[in-house]
Amino acid sequence: MINYEYRTGIGTDIHQLVEGRALVLGGVSVPFGKGLLAYSDGDVVLHAVIDAIIGAAGMGDIGMFFPDTDPQFKDVDSKQLVLKVRDYIAENNWEVVNIDVTVSAEEPNLSPYKMQMKRCIASLLVIDFLNVNVKAKTNEGLGEIGNGLAISAIASVLLRRKIKKEL
Repeated sequence: MINYEYRTGIGTDIHQLVEGRALVLGGVSVPFGKGLLAYSDGDVVLHAVIDAIIGAAGMGDIGMFFPDTDPQFKDVDSKQLVLKVRDYIAENNWEVVNIDVTVSAEEPNLSPYKMQMKRCIASLLVIDFLNVNVKAKTNEGLGEIGNGLAISAIASVLLRRKIKKEL
């Protein structure tokens, strides 16, 4: 008899908006006058997804896998990090069931990019497009995000793996 073990994970990330950097969210380039300050490309959406996956698998956090002291991760495309995490969890027999992401940004308007982000995340993780959800919210003018100084993301994920039980 085959049963499944299920685990959930939550990941968050936030980065400051600065001039002179490209804005990349969910693996999608978003035209805007500012980008996110980070050691890597600053993609808060993919960073939150990575942290949720690693957490659900009980394997630590994004900083353990991709430390900001390692030169190989300087300005790295976060899509490459997602692929590494996808392969690592697969080696441990985990698969992503679904992902739900909320991006918080006062500007730019992210509505036109949500489906592209969904498509990118689903493609990277080799899961059905319908098993990924991306929502965009504002902070109603409150805090660093509401004042246009930062963008954040929170992601939840459900993982599963097959387990054999003896009868």
